[in-house]
Amino acid sequence: MRAIWKGHIRFSLVTIPIRIYSAIDTEKTISFNQLSKEHHNPVKYDKQDKVTGESLSTNDIVKGYQYEPGHYVIIEQEDLDNIKIKSSKVIEIEGFVEESEIHPMLYDQPYFIGPDGDVAAKTYGLLMKTLEKSKKIGVGRVVLRDRESLVLLRPYQEGMVLYKLRNPREIRDISDVPKIDEVDSSDKDQLKMAMTLVDSMTKKFADINTTDHYYEALRSMIDAKIEGKEIVTYNEEEPEVVDIMTALKESIARAKSEKKPMRKAGSKTAAEKTKRKTGS
Repeated sequence: MRAIWKGHIRFSLVTIPIRIYSAIDTEKTISFNQLSKEHHNPVKYDKQDKVTGESLSTNDIVKGYQYEPGHYVIIEQEDLDNIKIKSSKVIEIEGFVEESEIHPMLYDQPYFIGPDGDVAAKTYGLLMKTLEKSKKIGVGRVVLRDRESLVLLRPYQEGMVLYKLRNPREIRDISDVPKIDEVDSSDKDQLKMAMTLVDSMTKKFADINTTDHYYEALRSMIDAKIEGKEIVTYNEEEPEVVDIMTALKESIARAKSEKKPMRKAGSKTAAEKTKRKTGS
């Protein structure tokens, strides 16, 4: 595994040499290239003026910030150079917080953190174990590509993982979602039934089927194309929408029946044994 960043974690007077690695396997992602329809040649990115249709070169393009619909302020490279933050090879930990304080919507790209060298391994292990036992996570900041980012450090299996965090100001207000103000959860009977259903369906995440069916189907289709096989497709029927209470009751019954332990082969119920003894 190849490191994409090398530096240090620092909190108070403690400094740990580390390396950062991408946690996402991009080879597991299927991507497509644009090709010309006639010759199947790769297509270049076409820079055109959306209004005039004129083709543009790189020198003909400037950066603009839209502050009102149709109104832009021009940003020169010199303007950006003046606000560049000095790059640092140090992840400064600002403090340690309870995991519950960081909303999942703030989590962004994950990266693995590894110790940089044998000497660093012990200090790295100490921080990892401390976070694990204290059930705390570290929040800090780092400058990557001239931009400062909030980051989160947490233990993960036998090591640590770093998440880039979205800034809270980037998260939209859920109250802007249409119809959200019409949500009604006041029916106590429905809520009780729903809670019963959730309890009956509770299981470990490891037992959940996490297969990416779209990826598998896409991979199979591509393989079939490569091998010259016929492509078969099908349309799935829309699920029927039923009354909420009926759905809850049927779902609970189904969940409970799936949890019933199977009777061992050859074993008899009390009624069967009685019937056999009496000969009735």
